[in-house]
Amino acid sequence: MSGGHCIYSIVVSQDGRWIVSGDWGNKVIVWNAVTHEKALEFTEHKNPVISVDISNDSTKIASADWDTVCIFSPTSGVRFLHPLTHYEVRGVKFSPDGSRFATASHEYGFRIYSTQNGHILFDSGLNGSTRNSLWESIPLYWSSDGEQLFVAAIGKIICLDVLKSWSSEWSIHETQSPVSIVSNGRFIACSAGSSVSLWDCVSRKQVGSLISHTAEIYSIALSPSGGCLACGLKGEKMTIHNLRDVLPHKYFDHDLPLIRVSDEALKSWTQDDPMNAEMLLSEEIKSASSPSHYVLANRALVRARLKHFTLAMEDAAQSFRIRPSPISYIAMAVALLGEGDREGALCTFDLAFHDCEPCDNRFLLLLKLILVFESGNQEEAIKRAEHLANRAINENDDDATYLYTQACTLYDTYRHILAVMHMRKGNYGRAVPLIERAKKLASMDKPCLLLKTISLIFGWSFSGLDIVAQQRLCENLYAEERTVEALEILLNIIRTSEDEEIRGNKETAEWIAGFTKKCATTLEHVGDEAFGSAKYGYGLSHCSAVLAPSTPSLTDLLIKWSSARAAKGLWEDALQFANDAVKVDPSYPWGYEAKHVALHGAKRYDGAIDAFKLMLHVIEQSHDPAVKQLRKNYISPSDMIAAVDTVVRRILKSSPLIVIDVATGCFCDGPERTRIFKAGAMFKELVSSMTKELDNERILRVVASFFAYVMFSHAWQGNEPSFQDVNVAKSVWNLPDSSLNHKLRNLCKETHRLGYNWAWSDTCCIDKTTSSILNQSLTSMYKWYSDSAATLVFLSGVEHPSKPGDLTRSLWMTRAWTLQELLAPKVIFFYDSEWQPYLCITGLNHKECREIMQELADAIKIPHGTIVTFSPDDLGVREKLRLASTRNAMVEEDVAYSLIGIFKSDIRPHYGEGADALGHLLEEIVARSGEVTVLAWSGKSSSYNSCLPASVSVYSQTPYNPPSLEGEVMEACITQLRGKLNKQDSLSIYKRINSLPPARFATRRLHLPCIVFPVRGLVIKRTCGGNEKLYRARVSGLGNVEFTTTDDLPLHKSQKHIFVHAWIRHIRGPSDEVTGAVFDADFVSDSDSDAGSDDFVCPSPLDAIPMPQVDRYTRALQMIARLGQPFNALLLLQQPNGEYKRVAADNEIAISGLGTDITSRVIRAKVLEIL
Repeated sequence: MSGGHCIYSIVVSQDGRWIVSGDWGNKVIVWNAVTHEKALEFTEHKNPVISVDISNDSTKIASADWDTVCIFSPTSGVRFLHPLTHYEVRGVKFSPDGSRFATASHEYGFRIYSTQNGHILFDSGLNGSTRNSLWESIPLYWSSDGEQLFVAAIGKIICLDVLKSWSSEWSIHETQSPVSIVSNGRFIACSAGSSVSLWDCVSRKQVGSLISHTAEIYSIALSPSGGCLACGLKGEKMTIHNLRDVLPHKYFDHDLPLIRVSDEALKSWTQDDPMNAEMLLSEEIKSASSPSHYVLANRALVRARLKHFTLAMEDAAQSFRIRPSPISYIAMAVALLGEGDREGALCTFDLAFHDCEPCDNRFLLLLKLILVFESGNQEEAIKRAEHLANRAINENDDDATYLYTQACTLYDTYRHILAVMHMRKGNYGRAVPLIERAKKLASMDKPCLLLKTISLIFGWSFSGLDIVAQQRLCENLYAEERTVEALEILLNIIRTSEDEEIRGNKETAEWIAGFTKKCATTLEHVGDEAFGSAKYGYGLSHCSAVLAPSTPSLTDLLIKWSSARAAKGLWEDALQFANDAVKVDPSYPWGYEAKHVALHGAKRYDGAIDAFKLMLHVIEQSHDPAVKQLRKNYISPSDMIAAVDTVVRRILKSSPLIVIDVATGCFCDGPERTRIFKAGAMFKELVSSMTKELDNERILRVVASFFAYVMFSHAWQGNEPSFQDVNVAKSVWNLPDSSLNHKLRNLCKETHRLGYNWAWSDTCCIDKTTSSILNQSLTSMYKWYSDSAATLVFLSGVEHPSKPGDLTRSLWMTRAWTLQELLAPKVIFFYDSEWQPYLCITGLNHKECREIMQELADAIKIPHGTIVTFSPDDLGVREKLRLASTRNAMVEEDVAYSLIGIFKSDIRPHYGEGADALGHLLEEIVARSGEVTVLAWSGKSSSYNSCLPASVSVYSQTPYNPPSLEGEVMEACITQLRGKLNKQDSLSIYKRINSLPPARFATRRLHLPCIVFPVRGLVIKRTCGGNEKLYRARVSGLGNVEFTTTDDLPLHKSQKHIFVHAWIRHIRGPSDEVTGAVFDADFVSDSDSDAGSDDFVCPSPLDAIPMPQVDRYTRALQMIARLGQPFNALLLLQQPNGEYKRVAADNEIAISGLGTDITSRVIRAKVLEIL
């Protein structure tokens, strides 16, 4: 509802039909309280309308602006009086009977007018000035009898005795602030400042304690009964106070229509103890100097209940002599009817209509119908009640104001009354639907005061009415052999009754048990027929050998029918029957089991889990050992959850630390993802579905499906969104618009389109300010890509539509990190710059697309099958280094860190170490595998170790590989060696080479097993372009060797140069294991004259891998034959302390080899320490 202007005042009519507002726009608007539509707009005011009121009979509205008061009809807007002038008027209020109304002015006191002609009946003049704020309305209240008027003024309350035209005033608790008052006719609540005081309307004394607040009170309101006080405070706060805790009971009524009665008497009356009620009422009459007409009427009704009709008539007559009222005539009518004077009773009752409020007319009509029914004219009473009930639901019935009363409606009261009438006539079939419809309409949070009043007057009971009616109907239907209908009524009793109504009401519980026992055999037969029909679905037996009595209980039948409905997927019907079974016998576990099945089928998993827990609890608490024994057949939800938790922890352990929830765009760590999972239907369905055994495969499948994540691969393009950026924005969707932020949002959209919940991007999903998180992410990244559900590759430089070759020419193919992002994933999708699939190939894992994989295989020169199913063990060290050599990184250390996963490395990233990062990686490769092919390079040495390169790019060179010696070639070499080298020398060489341990690093020093060839002389042959020099070395056992280097080598003999053959693995041949120690057991150290402290001696096994078809001598000759092949030599320069450093040559130093001219003295097998 919108009035269009600031609302200054508002009031609701007593019958609830109208809401009236006065506003700054000089208008009074009447609203329909039910439809909220504007019913009338009164526009005759010239100033803002400060105060409005509506008479109790809802026929007149009073409105006041600054100087004028108007009285008009709420339906037509016609004025009843000419505008009345009262300067600075700020309040207006009708008397309870509507015959008068009062106004209050800021400066000019208060007045009382006649509603009929507008004459001033009282004028306080300036003495009644309130001095309230010009902009605030002045609260006015009448006593319930209309004999007193209360006016709020600053620092006081003014009370006018209307009959004596005499006013008085009393000071209140605060004297400076504006005052507000509200009243229920018995006491006044008065607010001023930050507190509220309470005052007795008769004695005008303060009662109760002061209600204090810390903030100023702007407004107050009282509930209709006066029991609750609401205070509106400064600062947008409101408090509610229960005044029944502050004031005695006498200040409150029970809101019963027509009746006013004390708490004590009402309690006895409603508990069907009329004798005690009569005694209490008599004491009230005796103690009062002038007894209330209400108390006398009440005692008359109680005496009529006791069949003391003469005394009742005397009380009723005295009541209307004191004051004629509807309850007085009603009491007399009830007493006359008890005496048998039906005509007199009806005539007397009619007099009640003359002294009633208009809003009570309909209720009086209903009471008269009951009187007619009790007088013996039952059919006429029922006919009239049905007519009034039907009229009540007619939307065009303008008189049906009772539909909006605050306690309950006469419409559902009519239904209850009709139901009782039909029950008293024995027509239970008509009573039951009436009660059910009335219950649906009745308010659930408050009792029906109309029915309560009827019970007091006529003694009719409405408690358990529906159950009683249905029981009688059920018995009648069974007697008529209409068993199916009786069954429906029985089930309806169970379904519509609260649990405590069945279990707490012994009579009802015994009736259900007795009726079920009486009908058990018939019900089973009828159940099978009925529930096998099209109406009820096919019936299934409840399979429980333990609980299959020869005569089925109602619980068994209900479970059976629940199973039948569940078998057809009719879950709500199945649930109804299961609930019925639980209600009938809460100690029967299989009712809960049926309930679990139905709730699970209906996808209401929380309820299903709770039902299953209750089933287990009932089994465990059972007194039947056979039932208890069945507990071992089930697993508890807690056990199931523990199993799921184990899988969740295992999956999260190998998942990214932080991912993006693509639905919300927010970061989620592991615990948050777990929380979301456990709050969702997938988890609850899983827990609910496994009741008898754990299905670990399914648990893993479901958990992996939920936690499946998508990884992002792309080439960084500048100021990408960081972890801190997203954290501040709270969501990727809240990031500012930019191409890079748009890229991240597209990742989330595409992830969601593919059906996944989580996405990961290296730009923002790593908090790079925390070193531990950064290190863990770098070392885990390969596994994250490998375990991902998919990896999305964004090729920003590939225009749409893409063409073959665009991928391999893209910037993405040149970046260091993208190598593992290509090889590790099992599922990968490539996208062009417009996020369209590469080559428009959709719906297919691009690793399964031969065209794309072949394009990549041709570019990086490995089989496309290796790309598809890559494992770090699929390629050798040298091949993986070759793949890395063509890529570059924006940060120097990333050259090495990007290879951690591919090499299964354990190095610890440490940004700031620069080129040493590559040294750390290569060191670990050698240390872990003994692989020395990393030493086969030419170029510049690393500062980390002189045997390692300064750049990974050197591995793009193809190292020299000697031809394989096999077959006839090998046999020819062996034949020659047998003629030149005796067996003892051959075995000696064999032992020395086999005794060499694997290469290893220690504190950046390489311990290299090798064959050493000392340099006997070194000269510069010539100087080449730049700083390069061509050297010629005379080498022991190898002759002259030429090589180029930019290093200035010492030509004097104070420093020793040596060439080494480092490829021991090749020399040992196919039997060599990189990680194995292949030694001869009878090893004896060589007595070579060149052998010194650098010789390595270690006891060891005889052979690496036994070759039973070849004797040791032959194997020794095979090794020596390989030793004689050409090889790439490393040039080392001895340092002052005996260590060596590698001399970096510009090209590989190719040695022609020893051929078959090998002697034991030439072969020096040593382990050298290289810096």
